[in-house]
Amino acid sequence: MKRMRVLMLGWEFPPAINGGLGVACHGLAKALASQVDLQVLVPQIDRDVPRDGFELRGANEVTLQDLAVTEKHYRYESFSEVEFIPVSLDPYTSEEAPLKKIVPGTKEWVEFSQTTSEDITLLGNGDLYGDDLGMKVIQFSKIAAKLALQSDFDLIHAHDWMTWLAGVEVKRVTGKPLVVHLHASQYDRAGSDARGWIYDLEKIGMTEADRVIPVSHYTGRVVVSHYGIESAKVRPIHNGAEPVSRYRSRRRFPEKVVLFLGRLTAQKGPEFFLEIAGKVIEREPAVRFVMAGKGDKLRQLIETGAFKGLGGRFHFTGFLAKEKVNELLSMTDVYCMPSVSEPFGLSALEAAQFGIPAVLSKQSGVAEVLQGALKADYWDTNLMAEHIVHLIRDGELRDKVVKQAAIDIKAATWDAAAGKVMSVYHELLS
Repeated sequence: MKRMRVLMLGWEFPPAINGGLGVACHGLAKALASQVDLQVLVPQIDRDVPRDGFELRGANEVTLQDLAVTEKHYRYESFSEVEFIPVSLDPYTSEEAPLKKIVPGTKEWVEFSQTTSEDITLLGNGDLYGDDLGMKVIQFSKIAAKLALQSDFDLIHAHDWMTWLAGVEVKRVTGKPLVVHLHASQYDRAGSDARGWIYDLEKIGMTEADRVIPVSHYTGRVVVSHYGIESAKVRPIHNGAEPVSRYRSRRRFPEKVVLFLGRLTAQKGPEFFLEIAGKVIEREPAVRFVMAGKGDKLRQLIETGAFKGLGGRFHFTGFLAKEKVNELLSMTDVYCMPSVSEPFGLSALEAAQFGIPAVLSKQSGVAEVLQGALKADYWDTNLMAEHIVHLIRDGELRDKVVKQAAIDIKAATWDAAAGKVMSVYHELLS
């Protein structure tokens, strides 16, 4: 029987990762590679990154000669309905910069369809996110479409809004079915009033797609209610987690450690963590709180923590590499995720692998997987603080939560996620 051929479009890919998106794409790609012939196209790659059984290509390595055979037959079509080209966007905040208008059918639009050496250089330069992100999204979509016209595959699988423009464009030029994978949405970043170019792109991507894979049932409900996508084509599939070797490290201090791990943005609820910390310390002073991550809320959080007198019991680490994250997890007693809107939350699974009991926001996808974790609405800081105090004081409760988490994470693997993704593929190709 002929193996299925899949073109996967990603944005981040290890070691160049900014958050959970790159980790998830890599984990799923490795698991799928044993079942399909997989091509993965991303904007830029490290030449030394292992391929793990699939073909990996960076758009920044493409040459104009590679595109010449399809260049003259191609005209950029995607997103022409709104006729906007973004100048500056950030995938982790709600702000969007002024927009430039290019009208389809004009000479400028025809010229814009072409790829230049400067376009390829743009994809290979600097951070994947920044002032030129919008242009990178568009250039990536054009290059992906031109390469797709030279490739042989059965199905397109695009991860998050930065690649959905490419996914829609590839579908339009090849006629192949499109699966879009939603790891985080503008709703999560900016709330229920979120609108703008990113929201419009997300909605068009999911509307054009043949199947939508949100990373949780929570996010699936957002897809239907907030974006108006028909529920019949939504297939929630939880993320997996890479296995880790669990260990414990000795601390230089006697206090218990409660950890927040994630970007310091409004979506992740770091202000609620600060409030929770104050309430816990009132009842249980021998506790230290650690906030690991970076983001636009950092300065405000440091100032607020100092104003509340938490400085001696509150620590900010900034961004940590994977090895340092694991070292921190090995010293942690309770993991806390007070996210306002969390599509999944891979870091909670990583904490569970280290035998750390979790207190989770009910507005998170991972709460569906870690069934034994203690949960509360993100705004209910009193209940979250109470959960943390109970986990610190009650050894029997702690053991119960940890034991259930060990059962839950056995099923939370990338192989399991890949099996469910394969079912979606077969739906479309049968």
